[in-house]
Amino acid sequence: MKTHLLILTLLCTACNVVVTDANESGTAPSGQKAEGAQDTAARTAGDPYAFTIVPEPAGSQPPQNAILQAQVALDRAGFSPGVLDGKEGMSFTAALTGFQQAKGLPETGKFDEATAKALLGDRPPPATWLVTIPEDFARGPYSTIPKDYGEQAKLPMLGYRNLIEKLAERFHTKPEVLVALNSPDTKLGAGATVRVPAVGNQPVATIEGDERGWGSTLASLAVAKDQPQADHIVVDKSDGVLRVFDAQNALIAQFPATMGSEHDPLPIGTWEIKGVSRNPDFHYNPDLFWDADANDEKAVLKPGPNGPVGVVWIDLSKPHYGIHGTPEPQTIGRTESHGCIRLTNWDAARLAQMVKSGVKAVFQA
Repeated sequence: MKTHLLILTLLCTACNVVVTDANESGTAPSGQKAEGAQDTAARTAGDPYAFTIVPEPAGSQPPQNAILQAQVALDRAGFSPGVLDGKEGMSFTAALTGFQQAKGLPETGKFDEATAKALLGDRPPPATWLVTIPEDFARGPYSTIPKDYGEQAKLPMLGYRNLIEKLAERFHTKPEVLVALNSPDTKLGAGATVRVPAVGNQPVATIEGDERGWGSTLASLAVAKDQPQADHIVVDKSDGVLRVFDAQNALIAQFPATMGSEHDPLPIGTWEIKGVSRNPDFHYNPDLFWDADANDEKAVLKPGPNGPVGVVWIDLSKPHYGIHGTPEPQTIGRTESHGCIRLTNWDAARLAQMVKSGVKAVFQA
């Protein structure tokens, strides 16, 4: 049986693009089912993205990490701390502040007693659990992704480079965290047991008109099809987050974001979502990039999580600007973009289930 060592790799991203193949199907009704440890442990028969939770070895306890436990709970609640890594930082603080605002708590950004009680409740989720890797999940296919867009355009898809990268996105983290939770020489493969952040299963959703496998993409990222619906969103450059509000102006979700740069600043103003392209093709036009190579030519790149806009493009009324995913989740909030709003693939997929054409998008400094 083929196995994989925990290998760490990175890739670049870009924006200011044209994306086609919009698919407006699959917008969910309002409301979101709360997840508990038992719910997320449920396995769907025949689902390649459903992981079986393995009991802890006799006489042992799972490692304790209060920050990772809080991150897992925030992620489940829709107030994303970005990459689940068990570390305090600006994304964790922002997520706590957003959750506190939504719950009417003092907005301290601290994981204080009142916040812990509201967030964790009577059945706190574990920080991590042991899972068995399903055979179909481990199978791939995997790709070597060149940096050059012209070379990327020759590939049939821009999929994951290896199993550890795919596993990290499924559990909303990064390869380095999986190494830390396990060990550098842990072998990955079908049937292997590995410790991961406690992100539960989501079934492959049946979506009418889904010709690009969006239901499978949601399951591969552990994102529920059914999400609360946005009335408007606010992108705030000052604290680096995207906030989602309902029709009563209540904050219902928040995601850390990368937005703009000196060369391509965030377009301040009020815009409108024009459509959502799920698993889109990427149309690279070097004329839209200030840093493009003089020899670059236009190219069409096939879909995939390692594409320049990740798994989804949310088109805006500002031409060539949108909200999208990324092949580099660890850089969200820490690097610049080509003017667009960049989220982790799992956060972008979740947002895509909250919005539709006509939703107002306010960008503010």
